[in-house]
Amino acid sequence: MAQFPPPDFVQTDSAIVGIEVYMPAPEPDIAPQGVVDFKCPQCGATTAYSVADGGICCEHCGYYESPTREVVGKGAQEFEFKVETLERAAVGWGAQRKELVCENCQAHTSIPVEMLTYTCPFCGSNKVIQRDAAQDVLRPRFLIPFQVTLEGCQVVARQWLGSSWMVPKDLQRLAHVTDFVPIYLPFWTFDAVTTADWRAQVAHTVTERYRSGGEWKTRTRTVWRWESGNVRRLFDDLLIAGTERLSRVLIDRLIHFDLTHLTPYDPNYLAGIRAQAYDVSLEPAWAEARDAMREDTRRACRAQASNSRMRNFTMNLDFAEETWRYVLLPVYVGLFTYANQTFQVMVNGQTAAIAGQRPVDWTKVWLAIGGLLAPGVILGIIGLVTAILGIGVIIGVIGLVLFVIGAIIAFFIYQKAEGMDDV
Repeated sequence: MAQFPPPDFVQTDSAIVGIEVYMPAPEPDIAPQGVVDFKCPQCGATTAYSVADGGICCEHCGYYESPTREVVGKGAQEFEFKVETLERAAVGWGAQRKELVCENCQAHTSIPVEMLTYTCPFCGSNKVIQRDAAQDVLRPRFLIPFQVTLEGCQVVARQWLGSSWMVPKDLQRLAHVTDFVPIYLPFWTFDAVTTADWRAQVAHTVTERYRSGGEWKTRTRTVWRWESGNVRRLFDDLLIAGTERLSRVLIDRLIHFDLTHLTPYDPNYLAGIRAQAYDVSLEPAWAEARDAMREDTRRACRAQASNSRMRNFTMNLDFAEETWRYVLLPVYVGLFTYANQTFQVMVNGQTAAIAGQRPVDWTKVWLAIGGLLAPGVILGIIGLVTAILGIGVIIGVIGLVLFVIGAIIAFFIYQKAEGMDDV
């Protein structure tokens, strides 16, 4: 016999006497799992993460909570590529946060609910939209806490801005206007073992003697011989950026983090600090990692051959023991303006490594390039004029050598200068 009333139904008001009416029971008010309130337990003000030691501090009443950091490092749990693994994975930030969406660069930045900001930390635009942060994305499992203070970041930036002779003389004094923002950036780490069997025709040079016109002579020719081999490569914590909103050139320069300092994710680390959710999801990131692993394995296979010159190269590649982690890594992002141009600077929040864009004083660069080429050009002209005296050839050759050397150095100077303000 069916149960009456049905489960999860409750009685409600009826317009007809003697008739009972039932309705589905309302959903109970359940707080989001793992949500953390960053209010000071002493005065109720907003707390903030302390970069100096990893604790929680209150700027209003001085309340301090010592850090409870547990460093797991390389032993941080990894996950297999299985459907059930993703289904069991936690989602959301574990704390109520807002999201800042930039209409200029399309960056999505997670910020604390109490933070009042209307500026994008990546491009400086004020064309932003605030909304509730999505809670349906994967939750980070580990992070590296900030270890570089804002003051230390400023010192590094001032030194870096004046560290090249190619920049304008007055650039260094602009370091104090650089507004650095601490932000956790998303990264994926991948582990895998690749096994590859390869086969190729490898060039071998052979010398042979032959008789011509009654004399023995020698000649060389190329013989193609089949070679094969096997390569096994172990990839440990290959880092792939979880965002496309930042310059890959800058990220690649800052990607050298010490993952032995990985710590289990706790929303307290995000108190008062921005964070960026991934816009490169797991599958595209894994495809990028596999491409990098495949190319590395291919180079290892070709290195086994007895000669780098080969043809008809083939490789059969297998992946095994594939695992992944989603982590947050600390970075300071700063912007400064020079000559009505905006430049971006990033500082590694763990190691203080710095990378970014700097304006170039092209007058200095062209003078340097001209100085490198001038000796060769001058000697070449002198050699041409004095050729009638019989000594022009020697001078011309010397001039040509100097010009080639100067041109090579000038090329590298130009490449470096071009890369400084176009990242």
